[in-house]
Amino acid sequence: MNTIKTGLAGAFALAALAAPASAQEGAAFFNGKTVNYIVATAPGGGYDSYGRLIAEFMQKYLPGSTFVVRNMPGAGHLIGTNALYASKPDGLTLGTFNTGLIYNQLVANEGVKFDLNKFSWIGKAASDARVFAIAAQSPIKTWQDLASSKEPVNFSTAGVGSASYVETVILTKALKLPIRIQTGYNGSDDQLAMRRGEIVGSIASRSSYDQFIKNGYGRYIAQIGGNDKDVPQLKTLVKDPAGLELLALIESTSEIARLTAAPPAVPAPQLAALRDAYKKAIEDSELQARAEKLERPVEPLYGDDIAKMIAAALKQSPETVALLKDSMSKK
Repeated sequence: MNTIKTGLAGAFALAALAAPASAQEGAAFFNGKTVNYIVATAPGGGYDSYGRLIAEFMQKYLPGSTFVVRNMPGAGHLIGTNALYASKPDGLTLGTFNTGLIYNQLVANEGVKFDLNKFSWIGKAASDARVFAIAAQSPIKTWQDLASSKEPVNFSTAGVGSASYVETVILTKALKLPIRIQTGYNGSDDQLAMRRGEIVGSIASRSSYDQFIKNGYGRYIAQIGGNDKDVPQLKTLVKDPAGLELLALIESTSEIARLTAAPPAVPAPQLAALRDAYKKAIEDSELQARAEKLERPVEPLYGDDIAKMIAAALKQSPETVALLKDSMSKK
């Protein structure tokens, strides 16, 4: 019996050492190397802010490495994400993109040249509720005001395929909202347009708009997901079952915000080192202090936990996919 116990103890000790050893072995690979971190949108805005913070602090925890942030905007994050997926799987290319691409993969958008289930997942930085943000000068004060508007109002989105575009389209169609969609607003363009009066509102991540709202430039009239109590949850204001089903899907994607991924099939030692550096970076007190100053929430998860959440989001019923396809139909 003592021999068995000794053998088991040795096995457990080896298992405990395996992951750190793999990460340490992989970390040496990055010494003297340049790591490209793709941000699939233009400079400015939430994805760029998170991407630059994460790249800076991952470099700190991979000694000898140099991280270079490369903005690759276009087609609602599809261009940058396709480029990331097609990159050499050596651990020297990472990137971030938005969860609107889950919707695009579900409906088999022809522009999708990737499989989200196959990415080498590093982690996610936050959960990020969606909000309906309305310009301060607009007479729309509540959700009911928007829903009952006799005239269509301009709402901004990023490019076709982005989360803001897809969610605005599906909610406008499913809830029969009087919204006229204006595309091509990247980074903080939408907020500037709202201040100029050319845009009335936007469906966006709350963290991207909190400062804008605090500065008095706008107001929230509804929220999807999150635990905030200052804004009514949209699911309490909607009665239509099909609309509620789409809201549930949007809420699930809001839990997987500010992702970082590498191409498929990154070798295990490099992937372990990247995940280890990411975890240390996101838990670094200086990064968290800077994120707090930028009013960017930090609620991280890592590696395989992200893969499981992505897989769950992509397992939707045929009915939900049909609703999504109908809502996203250009007709």
